[in-house]
Amino acid sequence: MWDDASLPIAQRFWYLAYHTLFWLDYYMAPNERDFRPPAPYTMGEMDPAGAYPDVVYTSQQLLGYLDHGRRRCAARLGPLTETEAAQPCGFERRDMSVLELFLYNMRHVQHHAAQLNLILRQRNAPVPGWVGQGRLSGGGA
Repeated sequence: MWDDASLPIAQRFWYLAYHTLFWLDYYMAPNERDFRPPAPYTMGEMDPAGAYPDVVYTSQQLLGYLDHGRRRCAARLGPLTETEAAQPCGFERRDMSVLELFLYNMRHVQHHAAQLNLILRQRNAPVPGWVGQGRLSGGGA
């Protein structure tokens, strides 16, 4: 399932996970000009021709990238002031405030997390426990 060769690379589990983590990292950078992903990742994701990584990243590598992304989120969001949140985001292709960019980033992560969850469900693989179900109680909604 990790690298199902019957699927285009863009639909493979590892690549969707990598793509999500790359853009999470990118949009948590202070600006696009200074962004560089940590090794072993490259700027290939920015290639307008749609270049894919030369290697299949392992789950351990991507869990490390996830940890990096979590630390970057904490470093950016923790000290964020209301004034800073209202400033332009620093990304030319995104005409929005810092806060709006963070929300845009969150929606992107949610979109791909849902895709990854769907792949797991389609393959009858165990799904994360955080995917809950609503329960009606007594008086309705």
